[in-house]
Amino acid sequence: MNQRWEEGRPRWRSDRETINPSEYDIEEMPGKDRRAMEFVETHHYSRSYPSGRFSFALRRHGRLVGVAVFSHPTNNLTLTKSFPCDALEAVELGRLVLLDEVPGNGESWFVARCFKGLSSHHIRGVVSFSDPMPRRAADGTVLTPGHRGCVYQSLNAVYTGRGTARTLRMFSDGTVLNDRTIQKIRKQERGWEGAVRTLQAYGAGDLDRPPAEWVRAWVPQLTRAVPHRGNHKYLWAIDRRLRESLPRSMPYPKEIDAAV
Repeated sequence: MNQRWEEGRPRWRSDRETINPSEYDIEEMPGKDRRAMEFVETHHYSRSYPSGRFSFALRRHGRLVGVAVFSHPTNNLTLTKSFPCDALEAVELGRLVLLDEVPGNGESWFVARCFKGLSSHHIRGVVSFSDPMPRRAADGTVLTPGHRGCVYQSLNAVYTGRGTARTLRMFSDGTVLNDRTIQKIRKQERGWEGAVRTLQAYGAGDLDRPPAEWVRAWVPQLTRAVPHRGNHKYLWAIDRRLRESLPRSMPYPKEIDAAV
């Protein structure tokens, strides 16, 4: 089964279904296109949009039914340690969202055509991650079932194993407090006031002390520490010459982690 997201809830479609290409069109859009942002923020479980460089729309009879966003990660090393090329010659598949109505093999069909579009912009490599750890809210509700990257495997990605193990800070509703959010507040970087409001929405008090002290005091009160073994990492070389430099794929993962 292929996992989907619609209005933030997980759905499933059989991988034996076949898309009818004559019913669909693919449109390239700016990386921060408003239509793409609204679609992703409405349907993806994270309710967030990455730092997009390129985005592609999947339309069925003219109606938007899917979006793929290729982004630039926070750290250039995510790209340059994966591919022997400049950071601007590679991207991360940051979001992939298709509505439930698209047949089961729609993701792989769509992404393969997005890769062709990226090659026209001289993009040589794509990296993506799948998070295999299910998330539960404090009341036991399953928020994200975890995924091992079935779509990436069907696209013959090179699997390189798990990323760096880390500890997540998780709110009672299962939402993860991003390390970057904490760093923004601590260093008063751009957008830190909005990050403060995020914590206040979960019960943090007034900003009555230096931001670094404030966030250090409230994070342990509002979140619990959850160990994470690391996301699964997948690579594609769009450029044929780059493909020769990639390592041999490790065996694809077949199981998800235990729920937390």
